[in-house]
Amino acid sequence: MNVGIIGSGIIGLSSAYYLVKAGHQVTVIEQGNLKDGCSFGNAGMIVPSHIIPLAAPGMISKGIRWMFNSTSPFYIKPRLSGDLLKWGYHFYKHATKEHVSKSAPALKEISLLSKSMYQQLTEELPFDFGYHERGLLMLYQTKETEEEEIGTVALANRQGIEAHMISKEEVQRLEPEVKVNVRGGIYFPGDAHITPQSFINQLIPFIKNQGVVFKTNTEVTDFLIEKNCIRSIQTNQGEFTFDEVIIATGSWSGIMTAKLGISLPMQAGKGYSFTLHNVEKNIHVPSIFLEARVAVTPMGNMLRFGGTMEITGVNHSISMNRVRGIVNSIPKYYPEMKVDLPQHNQVWHGLRPCSPDGLPYIGRSKKLNNLIIATGHSMMGLSLGPGTGKLVSEIVSQEQPSIDITMFNPERF
Repeated sequence: MNVGIIGSGIIGLSSAYYLVKAGHQVTVIEQGNLKDGCSFGNAGMIVPSHIIPLAAPGMISKGIRWMFNSTSPFYIKPRLSGDLLKWGYHFYKHATKEHVSKSAPALKEISLLSKSMYQQLTEELPFDFGYHERGLLMLYQTKETEEEEIGTVALANRQGIEAHMISKEEVQRLEPEVKVNVRGGIYFPGDAHITPQSFINQLIPFIKNQGVVFKTNTEVTDFLIEKNCIRSIQTNQGEFTFDEVIIATGSWSGIMTAKLGISLPMQAGKGYSFTLHNVEKNIHVPSIFLEARVAVTPMGNMLRFGGTMEITGVNHSISMNRVRGIVNSIPKYYPEMKVDLPQHNQVWHGLRPCSPDGLPYIGRSKKLNNLIIATGHSMMGLSLGPGTGKLVSEIVSQEQPSIDITMFNPERF
């Protein structure tokens, strides 16, 4: 098959890798220049532990509390937007225990698939991308958070994801170089992490050498539809024709599918990160500060801090107050770690594609026979990238998908 992928984030690149491996001709169309994207500066965590979708009980009340604090980890910019209202309505409808119960098995399956793909990639790829299986620590400081997380641990263990509540002394034993100030933690030994910029920067030239063609600075302007098929893609660099079209455009996917008459509720969730270099005493296990919603990942002698979820539309402004919130949280959990507020140009940001029910969109369109959608992974894009790419390749090749993807139906709304 001659396959066109629109988007060169981790989902698009993973799809390209598995498609060309399966013998297809692959062209990646990218509006930018491959030098940045939501996959470069994220926390690099591969987290089968994350089986609770964003739309979950309690998220709305927490979100409302956080809305009025300029340094908080969550913010929705109030604006007159039909898309935002529709997204908010669906989020509200899905923030239930029933939705979590239905979604957790599906998220577990795709997470475990993707982790197994990463394990294979460490054997298949001729380069190192910093893959380590050291688990994940969820650190908490309050009794209220501890009580909430008891349910998380119980759910994970019911689903076959190993999870342990551990004491502050046990947390400290896992971190021999850095003093940790916590009430306790949850330890997920099955999680892993990579250095994302290393992975992306080496994967692109590798798949180019395998025959993948990249069309950069190429903006999709429209589609020609005939007889329930995409006959051609119109761009500012000319017209392209493919047997199969994959939309993997992240936060822009709702805008892209609207050109095809397909409703794909989506909001861009902006996140920030900054990276410390030449860290002498580094943490060993990737961690999440639960109260502050900050992710911390060691990457060799670097240490990356990331966080916030700003639903502010597709824009690239940086709120230094949100970054200050991340910085202020660090000495609360690592009291001996002194971190200054980074300069504006040292702060990375990315737009996470958030579906309203917290599940990705993966599957073939029922409306257009040669369209496959792969997007909406929220904060889990890197974690679920190879698994999603494998599924996309199986769909194109008309093979039985490795897992049941019914819950990820892209036209479920």
